[in-house]
Amino acid sequence: MKSNSFHSRRRLLGMALGATASGILAPWRPALAQPAKVPDPFYTHAFEDLDGVSQDMARFLGKPLVLNFWATWCPPCVKEMPDLNALNAKHPGVAFLGLAIDTESNVRKFLEKIPVDYDVMMAGKGGMRLMRELGNRQGGLPFTLVFDARGRVSQRILGQVDPDVLDGYIRDLAVS
Repeated sequence: MKSNSFHSRRRLLGMALGATASGILAPWRPALAQPAKVPDPFYTHAFEDLDGVSQDMARFLGKPLVLNFWATWCPPCVKEMPDLNALNAKHPGVAFLGLAIDTESNVRKFLEKIPVDYDVMMAGKGGMRLMRELGNRQGGLPFTLVFDARGRVSQRILGQVDPDVLDGYIRDLAVS
């Protein structure tokens, strides 16, 4: 016959195991190694700039990125570009990139009238597919993503950006 102290210890051990399984003791457990989160597959792409030079997106890793898909024929895209340009000037530690779903000649003509200080590259015919892969199932424009410095999507915005809201997202990245 087993002693009462044996049963008591067994019952306490069972309660402790149950508490651990339920998460009650979670703060006291040693942290398990978490797999490192890898950058979004977007960073494996390359796009041509307006000089026809291929640019690897991996160059944007290490600081937050605001990625904006746009076209010259899209009125909300055109309307938000000055706001994006102002935010680019306000946040020098953040990269801004406009990926045009348009022709190079249209983009060049457009940027002569409405210049921006951030990078503009050509997404080409694959731009719509890429937008869908990045979460824009409707394929609408404009479409803006905010990536953290590690290359993970922080925000997705379908439609014209509200500059104050986007500014808040960018400031939140600096805090986190």
